[in-house]
Amino acid sequence: MSSCTGLALTGGTVYVSPTRDAVCDGVVLIKRGKIAAVGPSRLVPIPRGSTTLDCSGLTIVAGLWNSHVHFFERKWAEVAVIPAHELNRQLAVMLTRYGFTSVFDIGSMWENTRQLRARIESGEVCGPRIRSTGPGLIPPGALPPAHVLATMGVMPFPAPEIANAAQAQSTVKRLIEEGVDGIKLFASSPRSEALSERTMCAAVNEAHRSSRPVFAHPESAADLTAALRAGVDVIAHTTPRAGTWDEALLSQIGRTRAALTPTLALWKSFSRHDRICAQDKVVATSIGQLRAWVDCGGAVLFGTDLGAVGPDPSEEYALMAAAGMNFRELLASLTTVPAARFGDATLLGQIVDGFEADLVAFAGDPESDVRAMADVKYTIRSGTIIYRNSD
Repeated sequence: MSSCTGLALTGGTVYVSPTRDAVCDGVVLIKRGKIAAVGPSRLVPIPRGSTTLDCSGLTIVAGLWNSHVHFFERKWAEVAVIPAHELNRQLAVMLTRYGFTSVFDIGSMWENTRQLRARIESGEVCGPRIRSTGPGLIPPGALPPAHVLATMGVMPFPAPEIANAAQAQSTVKRLIEEGVDGIKLFASSPRSEALSERTMCAAVNEAHRSSRPVFAHPESAADLTAALRAGVDVIAHTTPRAGTWDEALLSQIGRTRAALTPTLALWKSFSRHDRICAQDKVVATSIGQLRAWVDCGGAVLFGTDLGAVGPDPSEEYALMAAAGMNFRELLASLTTVPAARFGDATLLGQIVDGFEADLVAFAGDPESDVRAMADVKYTIRSGTIIYRNSD
């Protein structure tokens, strides 16, 4: 990573935040990894000696978050010994080429992911800020057989099984002592009974004692209801195979503080082997559930289940737009909402003086086509260019 202290991004259209007017022909000044100034070029002089990056015709936003990723694929195994240049390529393909400067990994081998994060934070490897739950907590018997995981490309790693509140509390306490940034609960699986609401409550209460967010993976509307009642912070998926959410569940969503990562493209991918009418139904149901969540006032975090699906986020952007989310709302799900949810609202999520210089510059007009956000030209983390499109 080369230092970009004294960098000036010039000529772009700058979205300082999802709620403020765009700055046309803008300038963003970076000094010592922080935002030093932002505004129209006529009002922001460029200090002598600054390196300039011509962003004419580009759109500039704060660094993006993907709040649902996994570092559990075989490509990350024994990450401590993978050559730095190879890790750079893998992280670019997966994340930095799409503008992701922060991610929340919600299911992987914790020690391995911690080693990946350490190599990034040391400056040896170019990558995003990583938060992780480590392994997800599962009901007894929920983990797929090893040969199924191998077919999915997942490296084998143990997942803690919890059958009751006492086990939930002790397991969460142990993981937090090991340094995880959050807790992931699998509410149920096709191979197991569901976690009881009491068990989930115990996990949530223990995590909240240490100010750790709790993510829940639901398989059904009943799972979603139980997770919301238990006080989880993030619902990790919609539940399209459960059908349209009923009025009782919508009423509960309206009262919750939980956020949702919709993972709409995941369901489109998973249904690709079905008849086209079945595919259409799954996609339409998932889009309808996101629309209902938003209509109920629920918060949305952008997340794709990356690792289970491919890295290109453009399909997810388009499907979220089909659910009625405009560019500003989508941008919030990628910037200000996760920054606030995960305790970084005074450092990340906006292009504001004194904030970390996490920035993305992409081609096209996102107000007219949200897919433009995937056409990234530069990804900058703390003032350092960690991805540059050389095309």
